[in-house]
Amino acid sequence: MAKSHTNDAQALIRSLRSAYAATPTNLKIIDLYVVYAIATAVMQVVYMGIVGSFPFNSFLSGVLSCVGTAVLAVCLRIQVNKENKEFKDLPPERAFADFVLCNLVLHLVIMNFLG
Repeated sequence: MAKSHTNDAQALIRSLRSAYAATPTNLKIIDLYVVYAIATAVMQVVYMGIVGSFPFNSFLSGVLSCVGTAVLAVCLRIQVNKENKEFKDLPPERAFADFVLCNLVLHLVIMNFLG
């Protein structure tokens, strides 16, 4: 019984790896950026758990900045993806401009929250 589960898991991993190999490079770069932003948020949470959260506004600002940036990057990935028919009329330059403008607004709010 356990052998079939490991075979299924290995087959799933192989199929995901082969499907991801066909992903365009610009989408892979955005994926790396999302992973980096989430990893930074996780490191901040671990640091807060170990050291403490004395300036709690700073902790919240850092984590929300990382998570917000990751969410905006996922939105960019959705808009830039050629296979997504919903945004086929949207040029990639416009999607990137939206990403930059939303990041600017996000970080202005984060800086205001810091006090």
